[in-house]
Amino acid sequence: MTLDDSTPFTLDDDAVVWSVPPAERAERFASQPLVVVMHGRGSHENDLAGLFPLLPAEFVYASLRAPLSGQPYGLGGWTWFTPGEPAAPPVPSVEGSVSAVLAWLDRVEARFGRAPAVAAMGFSQGGVMSIELLRSAPERFTAAVNLSGFVARGTAEGDGRLGETRPPLFWGRDVEDPIIAASGIERTATFVPGHFTVTAREYPGIAHSISSEEAGDVAAFLRSTLGPSLSDGPSGS
Repeated sequence: MTLDDSTPFTLDDDAVVWSVPPAERAERFASQPLVVVMHGRGSHENDLAGLFPLLPAEFVYASLRAPLSGQPYGLGGWTWFTPGEPAAPPVPSVEGSVSAVLAWLDRVEARFGRAPAVAAMGFSQGGVMSIELLRSAPERFTAAVNLSGFVARGTAEGDGRLGETRPPLFWGRDVEDPIIAASGIERTATFVPGHFTVTAREYPGIAHSISSEEAGDVAAFLRSTLGPSLSDGPSGS
């Protein structure tokens, strides 16, 4: 989709890469948490799906395609936000993409039921989305995983609630990341301690990427934060 002032952001349900087939989702959601996975700028839904085998098999994963084609902005793939200042995407596109993901989650829950817990996980722009989803709808998510991303907006509807509940947040990055502007890191370092219970990890030498060590730490984080919500039911394979 290209951006038009009259067109709401919408996710393509057929472009989602799931870790389980449709016939299993309702049964899995009865007992297993859902992890919503979001790629970075100029990428696609198949990118982070490659992490599924490295993450806990007892959860369900859904890797989304961002709603905006990157072509109008000189990119391949797809993007969550229109171009803006470094580490400061335009607020309307942040809100548009957040609304699109929440609407997608509404459709999923209407069809398959509500999972016992939901986490938002993403890389780069997808990491921004993971935080912004909880800032907009903290009641819908148990935890967030921000890989090489940052906090976007100045204020959001759920910030007060986040300050009260401080849900778990995994923040992983390389301090020498060549892509994310220092202003975004500074904003994030100021914001997250008062709104999340933060697990911060640094991975020297990975630049703007995800290492196997980081994936292992994410797996441990997800198991510790979502694992208690597991109920008796079909186990992962």
